[in-house]
This record gives sequence, C-alpha cells and structure tokens, in this order.
Amino acid sequence: MRPRMVTAGSALAVFAAATMALSAQPAAASPSVRTSGSPGSGISATLLAPPTVDVNNVNAHLQQLQTYATNNSGNRATGTAGHTATTTYLQQKLQAAGFTVTMQTCTTCNGSAKNVIADWPGGDTNTTYMFGAHSDSVSAGPGINDDGSGTASLLEAALQLAANHPTMTNHVRFGWWAGEEQGLIGSKFYVNSLTSAQKTAIKAYGTFDMMASPNGGYFVTGTDAIAVKLREYFTSISVPTETSTECCSDDGSFRNAGIPSSINSTGASYTKTSAQVTKWGGTAGQAYDSCYHRACDSYPSNINTTSLGRWANAEEYALWTLTTGSAPANDFSVSLSPTTGAVNPGSSATASVSTATTSGSAQTVALTSSGAPSGVTVSFSPASVTSGGSTTMTIATTTAAAAGSYTITVTGTGSATHTATYSLTVNGTGGCTSAGQKLGNPGFESGTTPWTASSGVIAANTGDGSPRTGTRDAWLDGYGSTHTDTLSQSVTLPPGCSAYTLSFYLKISTAETTTTSQYDKLTVQVGTTTLQVFSNLNASTYALHSYDLAAFAGQTVTLKFTGTEDSSQKTSFVIDDTALTVS
Repeated sequence: MRPRMVTAGSALAVFAAATMALSAQPAAASPSVRTSGSPGSGISATLLAPPTVDVNNVNAHLQQLQTYATNNSGNRATGTAGHTATTTYLQQKLQAAGFTVTMQTCTTCNGSAKNVIADWPGGDTNTTYMFGAHSDSVSAGPGINDDGSGTASLLEAALQLAANHPTMTNHVRFGWWAGEEQGLIGSKFYVNSLTSAQKTAIKAYGTFDMMASPNGGYFVTGTDAIAVKLREYFTSISVPTETSTECCSDDGSFRNAGIPSSINSTGASYTKTSAQVTKWGGTAGQAYDSCYHRACDSYPSNINTTSLGRWANAEEYALWTLTTGSAPANDFSVSLSPTTGAVNPGSSATASVSTATTSGSAQTVALTSSGAPSGVTVSFSPASVTSGGSTTMTIATTTAAAAGSYTITVTGTGSATHTATYSLTVNGTGGCTSAGQKLGNPGFESGTTPWTASSGVIAANTGDGSPRTGTRDAWLDGYGSTHTDTLSQSVTLPPGCSAYTLSFYLKISTAETTTTSQYDKLTVQVGTTTLQVFSNLNASTYALHSYDLAAFAGQTVTLKFTGTEDSSQKTSFVIDDTALTVS
C-alpha cells in the first residue's frame, strides 16, 4: 500500500502512456459446473458455491516471495531482481494453469518492470470483472503483507478458478502491478494503455492490498459490484466489515479513468479502536500492521493466517459469482437483541428476533426454540416472518421454575436453517439477594489482599502517586523506562439484580510532551473484555470513571488494570477509591 499522500479526487503525476493491443479471447475450455458448497468454505451448502481456497497454498506462495526477497537484498522493490523473480513466478504459475498471460513492460516504472495481466478464457469480454494487487515491495523490506498477501491470495484464487473449469458467463481478468510503491505507476500505465471501449468493458475493478495485517480488520471500501460481493461473503460468515479512511492503492488509477473501483484491506499504519477490537479482536491503540513498510514485514511472522484465509475465499466468492453465473441461492440470517436476560420465577422477559435476507430473495422463516427448562416457556409473535422482518420472543416462567442459568436456542427454518442463542438466568426466589459493594479492600487501605498486584503498586504512595483519600492507593508505572505493572481482583457478581456498576478514580500525570501519540497506556479489562484504554494523552487530576457490568451478572470475573510504559518519559497511572456496586 502506498503511503498516505493522495487525497480523494487528486491527480497523480502524468506519465507517458503506452498502447497495448489486447488480443481476442480464445474460446472457452470445455467446463464442468460445480454446484455445491465445499467443506470449510464458510458458505452454506445450499448455495451454488465456489471452490474453497486453502490458505496453506496461499502461504506456500508467500514463502516463495520471502525467498526471492531474502536472496535479493531483502526486498522485492520494482526494478530489482527480487521483483523480476516475483513476476516470473506469477507468469509461470498462471500459464501452467491455462491463463492467457501478458507481460506488459511498464516503460515508466523503475527498470522497465513488468505488469502481469492474466485472462481466463471465456465469458463476455464486454462484461469484464478485474481483480488486482501490486507485486512490488518497498525497498526497506520483503513486503510480505504489503502486498505479498494480496498477490498470493489472488494467485491462488485464480488457480482454483482454473482447476474447476466453470462455464464462464462474464469475463475475469487479473492484474499484478509494478511500481505501486513509487506512486501507482504500473496500474496507471496499464489503464492509460486501454482504449475507451476497453475501459468501458471493465465493469468493476477491485484491488487487494494488505490482506493479513496482524492486528487488522476487514475493510471493503467502494460500492462497485466486487465490493458488494465481498460484503455478501463476509456477511455469510458473520464477519463485520468497515469502510477504511486509509489510502491509497491501485484502485485510484482505475477510478480516475471512470471505472467503478474498490480497495480491500486489513489496514496499514492506522491504529485499531476499542470498537474495532469488539468486532474483530486484537489490541486497541496499536497499528493494524506495526511492520508497515519495514524490514519486519516478513513471512511468516507478519501474517495473520485467519484473515488471509478469509480474504482469499472472499476473493474467490466474488470472482466466481460475478463471472460464472453460479449465483447464491436464497439465504437469511437470525439475530437476537438482547442476547441475555434475568427473571424472577413467575415473571417474563422479551427479546427481539431479527432476520435479514443475506442473498437471493426474501423467504418465509419459521421460528422455534429449544433448551427451555421445566417451568419456562418460549413463544414468538408472530411465529413466522418474511426474511428482513422481526418478531418478539417472550420467555415466561412459572413460580416453580428452578433457579439457574440456561441457554435457549432460537432456530429459523426456511430454505436453510440458522440459529441464535439467548442466555437466560432464573433468579432465586429472593431476586437480588446480594446487593452492595463487591470489591474487597476497595481503597487499598488494608494492605494488598485480595488484590493481586506487581511489586510496589499498592502502598502509602506520595508525590505523583499520592492517594485521593486515605493514606494508600495503587500506583502503576511512573518509571520513565520500559515497564509493565498489573493490578487485579477476582469478583463474583450475583444474578437477578438491576444494576452493576464498576467505578474508580484515576489520576494520570506524564512527562510526555506529545499531543498525538499514545506512548504509555493503562488498559482496563473485565475478563477478556476491554472496557477502556487510557494513555499519556489523557493526563488529568483524579477523575471518576464508571462502567456498566450488567452483562457479567451471575459470573465470577477478574477486574484487571495493566499499565505499560515505553523506554523514556514517565507516565503515572494512579487508582484509588474503587467500587463494584450491585443494586
């Protein structure tokens, strides 16, 4: 991915255009049609699904790219032997699979490097869908995530298409671009070589740049037909997507020529937010790829295999369904809101059951439930909906319902079957029988028990660590060197109460002078859930912070504070007067 230098609508520097005559496409090979889902594809077996892309094959391509970099000064930059080896590898793999491969010399690229253009025979060339990645790296490193991941995943998606010989309705073309890291030079050279008719024939272009960022997300940025299919795929495997604010890559060359385009990525140097951690996991406040444009962008250390496999199959799904005519059958999803609830015996709770049409046309979905214990009944009003609609689920209990926690499974049945789960807590007959403050030694005045803390954290601190009240508190970090302090306590939250509130006072003092960078951080967690991340940017006197922990009712969880400090300029995180109040 190119550094963030181009703003939307700006023109790139003008390079000399060259003309490439695109040869007429050969007749389609005799195909066989695949009509069922593949194991592990993430697509319902009721869909006319594409073949599965095995991430191990993608990793094998990445290992080869790493070897080319290792043997050639540690990189695959345009104009170097490492880049030439990369394009030769692509050419050989694609030609052996039956693609028509054009090695276009980009005369404006460093060393007159090659663009690799691969057309699969067949399909209407006036309706062409094009998929691309850049084949070069920066000179600082091997470029395995940026953009070996896009290069390798598209290569394997292309090889799987070829191996299955589908009947082609529309035409598919792949492009691997030189000179992306020098300013999108290769892709612009290619676009400038096209006639107006050839540009019009390309109905959508999708670029795939950085598909395996270790701390990444799932970004589909565009409204073209390829972007629509990618979102459709990720919806089918329950992975949310976002639109990225990072730029730029080769989609810009196509978009500037009037071709509908999208950029698809797991993110570069921007930092992941807490909301994105909730969606995808990972670490808030850190870059999607901390090795972006660095020597450590190498295989296998800088590859997220999970996202790489998902993206490779998303690419296959998009190209297959757009060009082979094997469209997905009607399908839907089911979700609940809320997904948990607590009731006293003899009372009831409700939840909204929502459905959505995820592919094809809307259909009738019948709703049933299972898992309700004796004395608990579940009903739906209405009992069936058209996908896209919603209904109300009522969970009613009798006075004889036994106290405990239960999982109720809601099943939607149509052309396929989908489920969602609801966690029900039936309270004891007394309802909220254990209200009050649940943390032990909340103000740290009676020593360390029952807290578990790094040495010296809980003490009669003074100076930057002086307490808010009393004589003792918890002082994390403040060393001015690389350091980590932790503070935690296990606590049980009773079921059946109406409010669960965690609160504490926090003072942050820092010697850092930056107004933009989070060098030192305090992470607040309950169990594996991150409630908030504070940093040197939040310096303040004691301030009260509160959080709703109702989602953890009936559970024993660990409240944990983790302070991390970098190699210089101290930051102190001082905690006092904690409470976990249940009412």
